[in-house]
Amino acid sequence: MSRKLARNIDIGKASLYAVIVNVSEIVVLIGFVVYLLWTDINESNLFAVQWIAILGALMACWGAFLDIREALLTRRRLRFMEDLEESNLQMDTLNHTLRAQRHDFLNHLQVVYSLMEMQEYDEATDYLDKVYGEIRSVSSFLATKCTAVNALLNVKAGACAERGVQLILNIKSALEGISIPGWELCRVLANLIDNAIDALKGAPLPRIELTIAEDLRAFTFTVANNGAPIPEELLEDIFLAGMSTKGVGRGMGLAIVRETLAEYGGMVECESDETETAFRVTVPKQL
Repeated sequence: MSRKLARNIDIGKASLYAVIVNVSEIVVLIGFVVYLLWTDINESNLFAVQWIAILGALMACWGAFLDIREALLTRRRLRFMEDLEESNLQMDTLNHTLRAQRHDFLNHLQVVYSLMEMQEYDEATDYLDKVYGEIRSVSSFLATKCTAVNALLNVKAGACAERGVQLILNIKSALEGISIPGWELCRVLANLIDNAIDALKGAPLPRIELTIAEDLRAFTFTVANNGAPIPEELLEDIFLAGMSTKGVGRGMGLAIVRETLAEYGGMVECESDETETAFRVTVPKQL
């Protein structure tokens, strides 16, 4: 994947192609105009004029094709850079959380030691229970070996807490050896979690359950929420660009999810009923 991106981001080569194509088009166009100005068109030279026009049209099509291709590659580069920047911000947030927890750890020990000295054993036990809960909540985001995913889960947990959504994490895989890069996997999970948060607006006791698992053949990710069900007739269309349960032209996240997974042989499917809507992602292992 890294070699593919490096090849796509060869700006010098792309610029050289653009210069050659555009200069060639200009030369052909000037030659054609000069030929028309200095030559009387008749039956004897009509064939030459037609071939010059055809050559110019072919050159223009070639140039347009290269320009479109480079424009698409540029969009991909920008998306790549935006995803990397977002992943870096998420990892900075996780790093800040861990540093704050480490800083507070000594203070917690001092409080517990003081309570033990005063023989306030019940108070010390209650205090340890609270501290253990805080440490356990942060440790739950460090269950995989993919730092970017750990950072994303930490950030999304904060977003869920702000909106009153319960986030349940079932991490049963360390994601060791997964083929999809961390920043691309974060794009997939972020879109699915964000969609789930949006689907829970107005829902009583909103809940999102994220399960990460693996078997002998594949890694699996399930993002389930207890929001309003998706109509059965939309279950396939929601993966199309511009389609959304909020209206046509507003949905891009699920299209990005499917497009990203397809590059690594993965797939995403959705099941929805009155009790739960679940998006299931499968990423095959490299055997």
